[in-house]
Amino acid sequence: MNRMLIGREAAEVLTKGLGRRGFLGAAAGLGALAVTTGCTAQAAQSPSVSEAPGTGTPDPSQAQPNEILQPHSGNIPGDHYLASTPEDVLWGYVPTVHATPVARMKSGQTITIDALSHEGILEDQGRDPVSFFGGHGVEKKGVLQDAVDIASGYNRTPRNFDTDGPHVVTGPVAVEGAEPGDVLKIETLAAVPRVPYGVVSSRHGKGSLALQKGPAAPDGITLDEVMPPAATDNRASGIPTDYHNVSVFTAIEDGKGVMTSGDMKVRFPLRPFMGMMGVAFAESSGLTDPEANSVPPTLGGGNIDIRHLGTGSTFYLPVKADGALFYVGDPHMGMGDGEVALTAMEGSLRGTFRLTVCKPGPGMLRSLRTGIRSGKHRRPGFPSVCPTPTAWAAAGSAAT
Repeated sequence: MNRMLIGREAAEVLTKGLGRRGFLGAAAGLGALAVTTGCTAQAAQSPSVSEAPGTGTPDPSQAQPNEILQPHSGNIPGDHYLASTPEDVLWGYVPTVHATPVARMKSGQTITIDALSHEGILEDQGRDPVSFFGGHGVEKKGVLQDAVDIASGYNRTPRNFDTDGPHVVTGPVAVEGAEPGDVLKIETLAAVPRVPYGVVSSRHGKGSLALQKGPAAPDGITLDEVMPPAATDNRASGIPTDYHNVSVFTAIEDGKGVMTSGDMKVRFPLRPFMGMMGVAFAESSGLTDPEANSVPPTLGGGNIDIRHLGTGSTFYLPVKADGALFYVGDPHMGMGDGEVALTAMEGSLRGTFRLTVCKPGPGMLRSLRTGIRSGKHRRPGFPSVCPTPTAWAAAGSAAT
């Protein structure tokens, strides 16, 4: 289980897990983190990047794309730039501690990353984004070239729609000076939609509304309310395009997501953020080892889906590999308090991040360092920390 804990609930859980003395020490460390942690940055000035205040209130300037942000085009504000290419991304898996970096940067510098959404290129959607989005009125020039290239040319690992993760993972980025026992400070400076549309999907057997074993409906709904409809489940065919999964094209209009059903339109605010941010954690040697699957989050982050980590937020993760090996994926244009249907409004984003190495210090950092040295993959431990402009939040993993 991966959850977001805020306020009193977070304090109660942390106190139970760490003990009162440990919790007070961690809290002291949180305060010190913003001032005296030993986060090291180069003196070089970074370019100006819009840091919109908070993620609790949508920022229309961040959510409304003014142009199609094809790779290497448009405003690229970071000190470094990383595109998503078939040769460098991983599809369905995250980098391990043995991964070779595809980019390198100094601590305190910024990097702009063109993250690619998997929606529109997956096997159950035909693995042809020009055809898929064209069926919803998008001209060929409005389809991202990296989506076309990865859908048609990705061959780093074999693809199995039923067992691989869905996410296109971009990275890893090595940060100079990062060593096991350090903490990587990840500041999200911008998250801009690359296209004026996204997708919300619901797939058989997945998500909170899907048919359960039995067969049975999830608690709180009837079999008639299962989504996708139980009678349409054709996974036994083994042909993803025949599974009858549901994908809903969602346009962006005036900074809002717009879902259409017949004559009815539903509008909701956009809050772009990366559903996946992480550092290398798995010690597996193979690219497709189960521990490297992109679906389960780890103590090194990964598929965390925390909507509060948009523009203006900071995320602290324990380092387990030289260079930290930072990666992103699963870009979201908007999400509520979870992914009930299975997905958020998924859509490609251009994210800009400042990455800073924090060396061992008092309180929280010492606890993080101890946990990472003794921990196993996915072992519950001291939580990652997620300060936003309005709150401090702790995110942790626990077995259910």
